[in-house]
Amino acid sequence: MRAAVYRQFGAPEVVSVEEVPQPSPGPRDVLVKVHASTVSAADYRSRSRNVPKGLGLLAAKGLGLFRPRNRVLGMDFAGVVAAVGTDVTKFHPGDEVIGMFGADFGGHAEYACLREDDNLTVKPRNMGFEEAVTLVFGGLTAHSFLNRADVKPGDPVLINGASGAVGTAAVQLAKQLGAHVTGVSSAANAELVASLGADRVIDYAQADFTAEGKTYDVIMDCVGNAPFERVDASLNPGGSLLLVIADLKAILRAPSRMRKSGKQVVVTSKYTAGDLKHLVYLAETGHFRAVIDETYNLDDIVEAHRFADTGRKAGNVVLQIASA
Repeated sequence: MRAAVYRQFGAPEVVSVEEVPQPSPGPRDVLVKVHASTVSAADYRSRSRNVPKGLGLLAAKGLGLFRPRNRVLGMDFAGVVAAVGTDVTKFHPGDEVIGMFGADFGGHAEYACLREDDNLTVKPRNMGFEEAVTLVFGGLTAHSFLNRADVKPGDPVLINGASGAVGTAAVQLAKQLGAHVTGVSSAANAELVASLGADRVIDYAQADFTAEGKTYDVIMDCVGNAPFERVDASLNPGGSLLLVIADLKAILRAPSRMRKSGKQVVVTSKYTAGDLKHLVYLAETGHFRAVIDETYNLDDIVEAHRFADTGRKAGNVVLQIASA
């Protein structure tokens, strides 16, 4: 099968399309013919080893010290079940599915294999593969962080970095929970963020949300420039800071910050196949919209990485592996 492979860390040019062995499903495995994946911030960080400050050693342990441990990137996928193991009962050949590999990667290939009890579910019936795959990386990340904050109707919520893959999902999900949503983005993406449900959009080039004097029950930072010390005064008593991107200092100090302030600081997320099913339900009922900036073919993987590296994508960069 064809796959986008990288054998060393570096710039987009280290990735190339090669022929690699097709995986074979074990007794509890599902083999999927992949139609689409995304080139996410996780792919950029894994390929370049450009990680938040202080996390270099941990990244080396997970990604590989001198060369990549997993040579095929792609955290997510949408496709069709091609074969199942002898003990699989939840899925059948021909099922259209979406799924999340997480740190194991493997989505930038024509075929992918995972266990039936992993983060795998039937895709939304009202979405094509390229649309459906946008629910996975951004949607699951946003959903899992917001779940930690117990958002209630009317709660003021701010999404910093509201126009990226996670941010566009977070705006929609927070609005679905009944929150009053403020999005922080560039002026170029303000209309998009508002169309997703944000009640107010702040152009970060024109205003610093921490200097406005407004306070929020929840602040989600999808950029990495809103640490606790910067936003503490902007959080209401008992509020939650959701750090989608956190450096080592923020991670280590989170417990003491919470004890001293009485505010929650979340630096990790967890999700299940049930969370993915919930996102599918929202999509099928018209409450979650796919946001795609650019779509590339597998042969254009280098260009896809270059675009993702700019950090200026609106929503998702989709990689088309096979045509529907």
